[in-house]
Amino acid sequence: MKLDPTRSSPPAQAVSGGNLRELQDAGRAIMRNVETVIDGKHEAVQIALTVLLAEGHLLIEDVPGVGKTMLAKALARSVDCTVGRIQFTPDLLPSDVTGVSVFNQAERRFEFKPGPVFANIVIGDEINRASPKTQSALLESMEERQVTVDGTTYPLALPFTVIATQNPIEMEGTYALPEAQRDRFMARISMGYPDSDSELAMLDSRDTNSPLALISAVVSEETLRDMMLTARAVFASGAVKEYAVNLVRATRDDRDLRLGASPRATLQLIRAAKAQAALNGRDYVLPDDIDSLAVAVLGHRLVPTSRALGHHHQDSGPVIADIVRRILADTPVPVGVAASDQFPSESFESAPSPSVPSVHAVSTRPVGSTGAS
Repeated sequence: MKLDPTRSSPPAQAVSGGNLRELQDAGRAIMRNVETVIDGKHEAVQIALTVLLAEGHLLIEDVPGVGKTMLAKALARSVDCTVGRIQFTPDLLPSDVTGVSVFNQAERRFEFKPGPVFANIVIGDEINRASPKTQSALLESMEERQVTVDGTTYPLALPFTVIATQNPIEMEGTYALPEAQRDRFMARISMGYPDSDSELAMLDSRDTNSPLALISAVVSEETLRDMMLTARAVFASGAVKEYAVNLVRATRDDRDLRLGASPRATLQLIRAAKAQAALNGRDYVLPDDIDSLAVAVLGHRLVPTSRALGHHHQDSGPVIADIVRRILADTPVPVGVAASDQFPSESFESAPSPSVPSVHAVSTRPVGSTGAS
């Protein structure tokens, strides 16, 4: 039976082993393709693919020149989908993003000319350089997968993913993303500087031409839709869901946070964990999946207090990462969780959480690992 890609709820049937193997094979092919362009950033590439399969949006935040836009373009070229590119500048208008109605003199009526947001993958370069009014043009499309112009609503094609980049250091000529905008991104990652071997290899491989021009799509649009459906159907037990809820609720009551994570964060944490489990060959989510994604999914939604920030006013990332790790360590972990939903409340015990990567070096398990703990 052909699954409908527009369904808003997961299919009732369990994920077949064949579907998981196809997803893993396609996922490896995409990662190999992207890593011919991005040297030494396996973790960043993997979490970008996880967000894509989870039908979320990705924010890549780092200093200039470390490959933020290169990662977004390489991922977009690895799948046979339509791609829109928006270079955000202070003079960019909302209509430059969504599109505009133009009067057709021959037919004496207005015609809608779609903007670059009408694509499967939208790359927003330096998103924080546009005014808040222009940034808000993405709010409806990112959450509702539609655009409303002049009172008419236009649905966006599925799949639809926004991959945005921004520079967190330079403040002149930039506008900080409001909380509502940040909350619509499923995850935030940082590239970080490459190690010396990767930087040396980069000098050799890019001496005469750009490797980005040499890669082509390795996955079709239909295959990508099937991968998303498979990831969506991965099973998350009641105990794992309760664990995710407890983590998110703990951020709302934490003494070092002025603003905790929203219910949308809980939904997106589970969706990302399902995609990661599928990439690891499992049809069920483990608490380890939640732990390894918590910093990337929750970090950019949290606002620390002035006392917690201390002297880290320019870069709150490390402070927030430490807070999330502390919350993970303090939250009881469900023990013995497998592919079953029958877990009593006693299954929660105080147990130490696995080590969780910082927001500046987001890490997940390698594709193809069993994820067994």
